[in-house]
Amino acid sequence: MTAPPVEVRRAVREALADLPAEALVVVACSGGPDSVALVAAARAERRRVGAVVVDHGLRPEAREQAAVTAGWLRRAGVDPVEVIAVSVVDTGDGPEAAARDARYRALEEMCERVGAAVVLLGHTLDDQAETVLLGLARGSGVRSLAGMPRVRGIFRRPMLDLTRAVVRAAVPDDAPVVHDPHNADGRYARARVRHRVLPVLEHELGPGIAAALARTADLARADADALDELALAIALDLKSWADIEGSLDIDDLLDLGVAVRSRVIRLWLRDSGVPAGALSADHVGRVSRLVTHWRGQGAVALPGGVEALRDCDRLSVRTSPRHLET
Repeated sequence: MTAPPVEVRRAVREALADLPAEALVVVACSGGPDSVALVAAARAERRRVGAVVVDHGLRPEAREQAAVTAGWLRRAGVDPVEVIAVSVVDTGDGPEAAARDARYRALEEMCERVGAAVVLLGHTLDDQAETVLLGLARGSGVRSLAGMPRVRGIFRRPMLDLTRAVVRAAVPDDAPVVHDPHNADGRYARARVRHRVLPVLEHELGPGIAAALARTADLARADADALDELALAIALDLKSWADIEGSLDIDDLLDLGVAVRSRVIRLWLRDSGVPAGALSADHVGRVSRLVTHWRGQGAVALPGGVEALRDCDRLSVRTSPRHLET
């Protein structure tokens, strides 16, 4: 196996610097060029490397391709190697999100099963730029502009500072690389951003757009993390947080700045039973208007069969009467 470029090896080395040499590192390997390059770099760093290949069952040839990828991984000295078939169920957030959720569940389960210290993901600077543009299009606030974190729980993304071109120079010559047709399918938003939007931006605004978007993600993430920490501290400090009915005091909320207040409300709604994955910026905004623009309006329907309502100087959550009827 040809040694990967020094930039890729350095990125992996730095991402794993806090782990002992004997720690098992699992790579999420789709068989695509980026994850294959990540495997090669981790192996070149003489790490104990395992891998999981997730078969989403979305393409007829996926099972065979997963088996081919697993075979190459084993020949490359990766151990353990698992191929995991998952069921992708779209719960309303689209097929891309459903596939991602299924994949991450499989990765977490495999990591726990084999005692791995971390899971490495092969996202690059270009992937980060695409994520920022998609977040901007959704208009869902600073957190969505923060893109993908370098570290979240057991997951680490060592190559977020490296372009796709640099990473793909690390693909071994003997690797049977898989090119997912979904990545070029214009029905998917990310594919359109990759093949249409970013090239236009590069042409019209000059080179370096992807790097600028990735820097924006780093800056936005720092701001979002600081606001989240402040909001959590305030939420825990509010006397009304511990009310027997779980309601919040309107005056306490009005004393907060807009950015912090919306985060406190989001935390409160999640603590009150609203599913975090289904809670949108629009939901939080409509509940916030019960505080800031009170005109006697009715309750705000929320995911999970609950609703938020204002009663004089209190903001509370209750089970939706419609949900009780069913």
